Amino acid sequence: MLKNKIYKYFTLEILKSFLTILFALSAIAWTVRAVNFLDLVVENGHSVTTYLFFSLLNITNIITKFIPLSFLLALVLTILKLEKQNELLVLWTSGLSKIKLVNLFFFISLIILLIQLCFATYVTPFSLNKSRALIRTADFNSMSTVIKINDFSDSFKDLTFYVGKKNDKNEMENIFIRDESHYFKSIVADSKDSVNITIMAKKGILDDKKIILESGLIQTQNKNKEINNVNFSKTTLHLDALTPRGIIKPKLQETSTHQLIRCLFQKNKYPDPSDPFFANQALIFSCPEEDLRKDIISTLLRRIGMPIYIPLIALTASFILVANRKSKINFLKKYFYFIFSFLILVLAELLVRFSGFSELHSLVYLLVPLILTPLTYLFLNQKFNYEKRKV
Repeated sequence: MLKNKIYKYFTLEILKSFLTILFALSAIAWTVRAVNFLDLVVENGHSVTTYLFFSLLNITNIITKFIPLSFLLALVLTILKLEKQNELLVLWTSGLSKIKLVNLFFFISLIILLIQLCFATYVTPFSLNKSRALIRTADFNSMSTVIKINDFSDSFKDLTFYVGKKNDKNEMENIFIRDESHYFKSIVADSKDSVNITIMAKKGILDDKKIILESGLIQTQNKNKEINNVNFSKTTLHLDALTPRGIIKPKLQETSTHQLIRCLFQKNKYPDPSDPFFANQALIFSCPEEDLRKDIISTLLRRIGMPIYIPLIALTASFILVANRKSKINFLKKYFYFIFSFLILVLAELLVRFSGFSELHSLVYLLVPLILTPLTYLFLNQKFNYEKRKV
């Protein structure tokens, strides 16, 4: 009964520290990243609501990356805190075995492993994919932020804006628009034969999602490179159908784990455009490319293999329990074990980048924690037994 209360107390202490550290690190990293996302409003003209939702959807990616480090810090700080308060000394003198406490740490590490596995394989890819879809389908809130003075703006696909002057009332002068995707084909009579459209105007005004131009020229070039000019005194360009410049095809980190696995083991002849997951099917279609396969294997191992290192760092950090005597050497050992555990995380992050180069690299990346974890446990148990005999 008493042991159950002790285990519960340790578990709560570690989990509280883990959640606190994870929240603090994620909040700092998310704040920095959210500042970078301000370009969505300032440069690309998206609404503040779109910006907030996009930023929030990216939190899961930050949380996933900080889970192993947060757990390591929580475990080490909890051990040092309880040791400083002499709570560990009371437990040892009362007969509690150190290896049983290590077993508890190992059990908690398995829980953290499952949490990160859930985030890495499902939550984060789904959230990032939603954030990409949000930007792809979101309307522009303000064209005035996109169109800048004396600058060629290419925030829209195959469309360039240039404005010489603009005031607070959105009145513009010396306007130049280069349209290579026929957004404004409705204002041209022979739009089928035109290759591109160039519009120049002396004056104009932005009104919601349209531009009213005055005293200008519409210049079109056809397939035979013949140029036609049409003068106008006033015309209106509607901006509702503009397509933002951006990545439409999902990145690997935004693609579901299921789709990535299908990419490795299933080769479709042709992707089906009617499928709602057409972009992912296109990924499967191009999967035989060697470079893409390497990146996919690395991505999968980052999601599935990286969490396997968490129990290993828990056991490595548990060596701090051995160095519990008040001497200078044992004091330094505590820092050594923490740094060594931290280096395991760093190496795991670095090696995963090379895991897709060959099957051997992938196998080694997965086998290293699976082999070292039981060996570390046995060595730790041997250390505790030797400590008992020495006492």
